[in-house]
Amino acid sequence: MQPTQETIRSAVVNCLKNIYDPEIPVNIYDLGLIYKVDVDEELNVKILMTMTAPDCPEAEYMFQEVKQMTEYISGVKSVDVELTFDPPWSMDMIPDDIKVELGFM
Repeated sequence: MQPTQETIRSAVVNCLKNIYDPEIPVNIYDLGLIYKVDVDEELNVKILMTMTAPDCPEAEYMFQEVKQMTEYISGVKSVDVELTFDPPWSMDMIPDDIKVELGFM
């Protein structure tokens, strides 16, 4: 079966849910660090992400991990990861169920 845009996007999201922020024990997808995942017709992936803070000491490591792990997904032609701080990340981006799990609510 040939991969589709939907199956690739789903695989990318699952992949991102296995990458954890080193300071907060939550995956980067549920933490709200992933703003957008796009897959075009040729199965090129573009990810728009942020960090919890502009001076995050793990930024380069996390950025590279997102790129490398996504490149391992079968069917992905290319991966472009863009880092942005607009809008800046805040605790409001964490879903309520995760906040409860972390004891923030």
